[in-house]
Amino acid sequence: MTVKTRGAAQRTAWAWTLATFFGAGNLRPGPGTWGSAAALLLWLAAARWAHLTHAELSAATLLAGILATLIGIPAASIVAREAGKDDPSFVVLDEVAGQWIALAAATPRWQEWLLAFLLFRGFDIWKPPPARQFDRMHSGFGIMMDDVAAGVYAALIVLALRHWF
Repeated sequence: MTVKTRGAAQRTAWAWTLATFFGAGNLRPGPGTWGSAAALLLWLAAARWAHLTHAELSAATLLAGILATLIGIPAASIVAREAGKDDPSFVVLDEVAGQWIALAAATPRWQEWLLAFLLFRGFDIWKPPPARQFDRMHSGFGIMMDDVAAGVYAALIVLALRHWF
């Protein structure tokens, strides 16, 4: 469904709703951090009230990250095209997907989820290769995959630190 807004181009409602993660991408400053925080809050709620084992929580979180990525590629493509921007800052479903991938490696201990959050945000900003190459693609795939890469980097560090300590 597309919605014509007064004085604006048509917007595909489902894509805009999901790409902005239900409006989190419209928050300022730092919409990407708001998207990551929204993902973290949902994860914390699931960790607290879903009564899942650590393995179940990790699997569900990873699955959520993968689904967000698969939905996010077309949603980000549509929104970027309709907004006339290569990588609109208000598209934050990429941060949600990446944050959930990072959190899939964490336990509900505050030290681990905070580390996963901070590492993901750091890698998302820094964009070490191949995240930087994905970021330069200027497509829904590129919009999503640079954050997926940042999430994988963060998850690997969380897992390594848990193994060593």
